Amino acid sequence: MSGHLRAFARSSIVHVLFAFIAMGGWALFANRHHPMPRPLVAGLVQGALSAALTLCLKSAIDALSLRFRGTSQLWMPPLLACLASTSILVAVHAATGTPEILKTIAVPLLVSGSYAVLYNYSISRGELDQ
Repeated sequence: MSGHLRAFARSSIVHVLFAFIAMGGWALFANRHHPMPRPLVAGLVQGALSAALTLCLKSAIDALSLRFRGTSQLWMPPLLACLASTSILVAVHAATGTPEILKTIAVPLLVSGSYAVLYNYSISRGELDQ
């Protein structure tokens, strides 16, 4: 991997902006059948949560990947990070009155879970550090 591409892949800003736009857009779509401003609020809430959680996921996986060895290094960091994300998403969406909580968080959880597993795997293989 070239130096510029590696720096881009490790950039927290890139990860956070992508999460805000993609997952906020999904939440807006998932709640589109409800009257405004509910879909917009759900989109902004999910975008902000996804941005913050992506930064936290990346940081948590960076830290947790150093604490585990062997096969547990492959599954514990993403599992712990995803469980925390799920709890936060459900709690905040319930508190803000998102109408379609399950639909709203399904895609972000799938994406963040995949992201966590793939990012953790790349760290454990040392692909982003070389």
